Amino acid sequence: MSDRDRADAVYAELLTRQGEQWVQPRVERTARVLELLDDPQRTYRVIHITGTNGKTSTARTIESLLRAHGLRTGLFTSPHLVRFTERMLVDGEPIADAAVADAWDEIAPFVGIVDAELAAKGDAALTFFELLTVLAFVAFADAPIDVLVLEVGMGGSWDSTNTADGDVAVFTPIDLDHADRLGDTIEKIATVKAGIIKDGAAVVSARQTPEAEAVLRAAAAAHGASLAFEGAEFALVSQQLAVGGQQVTVRGISGSYDDVYLPLYGAHQGQNAALAIAAVESLIGGGGQSIADDILTEGLAEATSPGRLQLIGIEPTVLVDAGHNPHGARALASALRESFDFDEWGLVLGVLGDKDAAGIIDALREIPAHVFVTEPESDRALEADVLADLVEAAGLRASVHPNLDDAAESARDWAAEAPRRAVIIVGSVVLAGEAIRLAEDEDWKGNTAR
Repeated sequence: MSDRDRADAVYAELLTRQGEQWVQPRVERTARVLELLDDPQRTYRVIHITGTNGKTSTARTIESLLRAHGLRTGLFTSPHLVRFTERMLVDGEPIADAAVADAWDEIAPFVGIVDAELAAKGDAALTFFELLTVLAFVAFADAPIDVLVLEVGMGGSWDSTNTADGDVAVFTPIDLDHADRLGDTIEKIATVKAGIIKDGAAVVSARQTPEAEAVLRAAAAAHGASLAFEGAEFALVSQQLAVGGQQVTVRGISGSYDDVYLPLYGAHQGQNAALAIAAVESLIGGGGQSIADDILTEGLAEATSPGRLQLIGIEPTVLVDAGHNPHGARALASALRESFDFDEWGLVLGVLGDKDAAGIIDALREIPAHVFVTEPESDRALEADVLADLVEAAGLRASVHPNLDDAAESARDWAAEAPRRAVIIVGSVVLAGEAIRLAEDEDWKGNTAR
């Protein structure tokens, strides 16, 4: 059996478990497996990241900056776009299939032990995400790495990733999302997310609502953690559109960084970069050491954020963005207005049923000339006809398409009919992954313009 087949077999085994959306506040189950494995998550330093939007982009920028320092890095994010090994990067590359399979061989006997213990108590077996977290921790310890950049799966306090002790706790903007699991107010959600703050840690946070800020300040004080907020201890001073991205000036916690190139679009990505810089300063120098200019330049220049305003097609231009809630959709709308100069946008839209589709549409309503409505390949997808009704209720023109292939073809044909038209595919991480695969299969960056 090839290493790829072995890794795919691991993923198939994970998929037999309760799915990623099946979440219970039971971090102790993950902790039990890790205890039997001698706590591999304690063999490296950790930057732990939570929030509602911007987690993955911020995490990837932090990882790039750490790698520019010469550190061997691990990056754990979710979900994946194309293949599950994307969730575990070692030194900026998806983890090797052999490493995944070997790590599974290490943990499998202990999984059986803990499953049996849970069954004896009448509790459900270990889930997909619990085991994926354990698998990642073991694989990173085996690599080995110096620092893990660790993105929370959901929430914070009871998330499986909270079995790690973050040296730095990072908070992107906190907004309403997963209200059925995390709480129906920003204060409740912030309380769950603040659970990643550990004793003596450094805490860095994006700008927050007053309710969220008060929660984070109280949690930091309770744990004797230092605290740096965007706008006070650090800030994005300025940003200017540049070819392929933007030039940013950042006032960090311990240094100022002028006119540095960031190859990502949108004001929100500039803010994510400022947060990433503050996080790295907090780790490498305890907030007292600035980042050398050459290291910062290299780290930001190498930053990528797949599935976030990613160019996947030319002639016509096609972008993809995973924006799957109103906060992310608002950031996308601002970025499209600020960073691109097209006259009309065709919007390919597909949303999962547990998301705020009406809020996403409202956030994007001033962008599209035409909405091509479809369904992501998921049993959780919102029916296209239902989504189309919401689009039309918002006063937008919509057409319904049975799948992404049909919607994308229609949207690209529409864009090719007139100059200065472009397409944006948005609404779901699942849809973004489909779009990236489709663009590669059909070579949208080649000579396939219609």
